[in-house]
Amino acid sequence: MNPRIFVLTLVTFAFGSGAFIFAGMLENLAADLHVTTSVAGQLQTVFVLTSAVLGPLAAWAFGRVDRKYMVMGGLGLGLLLHIACSMTPNFTSLLGLRALAGLAGAMSGPAASVAAASLAPPERRGSAIAMVSSGMTLAFVVGIPMGSLVGAAFGWRSTFLVAACLSAIALTAVTFFLPKVPAPPKRDGGSLNLPLVWPFYLTTFLTFAANMTLNLYIQPIVRVGAGVTGAGVGAFQAMIGVGSIAGLALGARAADRNEGRGWILQGFAIQATAMSVHFAATHHVLPPGWPSAALVALGIFLAATALFSITPVVQSRLIQATGGAPVALALNGSVVSLGQALGSAVGGLALHLSGVPAIPAAALAMSLTAMTTLAFLFPRSKEKVEAGA
Repeated sequence: MNPRIFVLTLVTFAFGSGAFIFAGMLENLAADLHVTTSVAGQLQTVFVLTSAVLGPLAAWAFGRVDRKYMVMGGLGLGLLLHIACSMTPNFTSLLGLRALAGLAGAMSGPAASVAAASLAPPERRGSAIAMVSSGMTLAFVVGIPMGSLVGAAFGWRSTFLVAACLSAIALTAVTFFLPKVPAPPKRDGGSLNLPLVWPFYLTTFLTFAANMTLNLYIQPIVRVGAGVTGAGVGAFQAMIGVGSIAGLALGARAADRNEGRGWILQGFAIQATAMSVHFAATHHVLPPGWPSAALVALGIFLAATALFSITPVVQSRLIQATGGAPVALALNGSVVSLGQALGSAVGGLALHLSGVPAIPAAALAMSLTAMTTLAFLFPRSKEKVEAGA
């Protein structure tokens, strides 16, 4: 593995931490800015919607720009916006700043994936993508729980300063240690064959929609299911990182073996199980104390394992199908964002209409719907995906 791929891991670490840094303080943020928790959750919706809309546009506009400079531009923009979020006077301005922050992700995320694929040999491409994705693991193990701990001590505004610091660290590493990674020449950059690749986009969309329905609202889930508030939420957020370690290890091997439909359906079955566990926890099927806390932790672990075991498989096969075309990878990033937007909106609506226990119920329904849909639409594992086919 090219050691410079580890620098790209810092990019997804900073981006992942910044995207969810306030989740552990969502109820506190909502109370301070005089909005409901479900409305505050839409800070994530506007973030990912902006990323979805601007991702392909940024890939088209900057398609010939070196991937290193694209990553640097996204990190620099994110750094400035995180600082601005920490000083925002009201919810409306925070909502606008979060929408602009989506542009930073639209610039840096797909560029980091393309750079990783370029720096790795073809037979190790799946593992390289999984390594870059592991930055999200680090975000949930370290970055996001750190935000919750700092936020519990100094207020929700400090969480955005943590995100700014992480962006600064990643920007410094990329500037000094990542080599230039030219964008693929147009003739070699691959093509977007929608009849071939749309099942991969659909899988990405459904995976993140089902997961984000619950994941953004982890603070109320942990409060109701486990009876834990404040800095203790960070420990449960760290379980996402533990689960993603397991998921990425499995997903990297599966991507290198070019796994297909069976693997994807298995991942959604695990995710549905996780949401069932959360549904049981929010209905207090176990006694208060450590039994309830363990049940919530198990649900978080299983959901993260499912998500991170699916994504390397889908990304690897998409790169095979498109030759790593920048627009194709940016479009996949947009699909991720659209899935997150739908999930955060559905979770917020469930919370608004029926309270916290309705969140895992909605996530379970989405997981089962996705599993049923992809049973018919995802390509079989024996169907080899040829570049540009």
